[in-house]
Amino acid sequence: MDDDQLIDEEQGDAMARYELLLDVTLDTLRSDPELRLCEGLRLIEAARTAVGRLAPSAVDNFESTVLPQMKEALMERFGITSLPVEPCN
Repeated sequence: MDDDQLIDEEQGDAMARYELLLDVTLDTLRSDPELRLCEGLRLIEAARTAVGRLAPSAVDNFESTVLPQMKEALMERFGITSLPVEPCN
Protein backbone atom coordinates (compact mmCIF):
# COMPACT_ATOMS: atom_id res chain seq x y z
CA MET A 1 0.00 0.00 0.00
CA ASP A 2 1.47 3.36 -0.97
CA ASP A 3 1.23 6.60 1.02
CA ASP A 4 -1.69 7.98 -1.03
CA GLN A 5 -3.76 4.85 -0.44
CA LEU A 6 -3.00 4.95 3.28
CA ILE A 7 -4.05 8.60 3.49
CA ASP A 8 -7.27 7.88 1.57
CA GLU A 9 -8.06 4.99 3.92
CA GLU A 10 -7.39 7.09 7.02
CA GLN A 11 -9.60 9.90 5.68
CA GLY A 12 -12.36 7.37 4.92
CA ASP A 13 -12.12 5.99 8.45
CA ALA A 14 -12.27 9.50 9.93
CA MET A 15 -15.33 10.36 7.87
CA ALA A 16 -17.04 7.11 8.91
CA ARG A 17 -16.41 7.98 12.58
CA TYR A 18 -17.69 11.52 11.90
CA GLU A 19 -20.92 10.19 10.40
CA LEU A 20 -21.41 7.72 13.25
CA LEU A 21 -20.84 10.48 15.81
CA LEU A 22 -23.45 12.67 14.15
CA ASP A 23 -25.99 9.85 13.85
CA VAL A 24 -25.63 8.86 17.51
CA THR A 25 -25.72 12.45 18.71
CA LEU A 26 -28.84 13.33 16.73
CA ASP A 27 -30.56 10.13 17.83
CA THR A 28 -29.74 10.90 21.46
CA LEU A 29 -30.98 14.48 21.18
CA ARG A 30 -34.24 13.31 19.64
CA SER A 31 -35.07 10.25 21.68
CA ASP A 32 -33.14 9.71 24.94
CA PRO A 33 -35.92 9.82 27.57
CA GLU A 34 -33.48 10.80 30.33
CA LEU A 35 -31.84 13.70 28.47
CA ARG A 36 -32.16 17.14 30.04
CA LEU A 37 -31.74 20.40 28.18
CA CYS A 38 -28.35 21.20 29.72
CA GLU A 39 -27.09 17.72 28.87
CA GLY A 40 -28.24 18.18 25.29
CA LEU A 41 -26.37 21.47 25.04
CA ARG A 42 -23.21 19.84 26.40
CA LEU A 43 -23.64 16.95 23.97
CA ILE A 44 -23.82 19.38 21.05
CA GLU A 45 -20.67 21.14 22.23
CA ALA A 46 -18.88 17.80 22.66
CA ALA A 47 -19.88 16.84 19.12
CA ARG A 48 -18.48 20.13 17.80
CA THR A 49 -15.17 19.47 19.57
CA ALA A 50 -15.02 15.88 18.34
CA VAL A 51 -15.68 16.91 14.74
CA GLY A 52 -12.73 19.28 14.93
CA ARG A 53 -10.52 16.39 15.99
CA LEU A 54 -11.94 13.61 13.82
CA ALA A 55 -12.55 15.45 10.58
CA PRO A 56 -11.17 18.99 10.56
CA SER A 57 -12.16 19.38 6.92
CA ALA A 58 -15.81 18.82 7.92
CA VAL A 59 -16.02 21.61 10.53
CA ASP A 60 -17.54 24.13 8.11
CA ASN A 61 -20.19 21.61 7.05
CA PHE A 62 -20.89 20.81 10.71
CA GLU A 63 -21.31 24.48 11.60
CA SER A 64 -23.53 25.32 8.64
CA THR A 65 -25.62 22.16 8.26
CA VAL A 66 -25.43 19.75 11.18
CA LEU A 67 -25.30 22.18 14.10
CA PRO A 68 -28.60 23.83 13.13
CA GLN A 69 -30.19 20.36 12.85
CA MET A 70 -28.97 19.45 16.33
CA LYS A 71 -30.20 22.71 17.81
CA GLU A 72 -33.56 22.31 16.08
CA ALA A 73 -33.91 18.76 17.41
CA LEU A 74 -33.22 19.97 20.94
CA MET A 75 -35.64 22.90 20.69
CA GLU A 76 -38.40 20.68 19.29
CA ARG A 77 -37.80 18.14 22.00
CA PHE A 78 -38.17 20.70 24.78
CA GLY A 79 -40.81 22.85 23.10
CA ILE A 80 -38.71 26.00 23.09
CA THR A 81 -38.00 28.56 20.36
CA SER A 82 -34.42 29.43 21.28
CA LEU A 83 -31.56 27.92 23.22
CA PRO A 84 -29.79 29.54 26.16
CA VAL A 85 -26.67 31.47 25.18
CA GLU A 86 -25.00 31.00 28.54
CA PRO A 87 -23.87 27.55 29.65
CA CYS A 88 -26.19 25.85 32.11
CA ASN A 89 -25.49 23.40 34.89
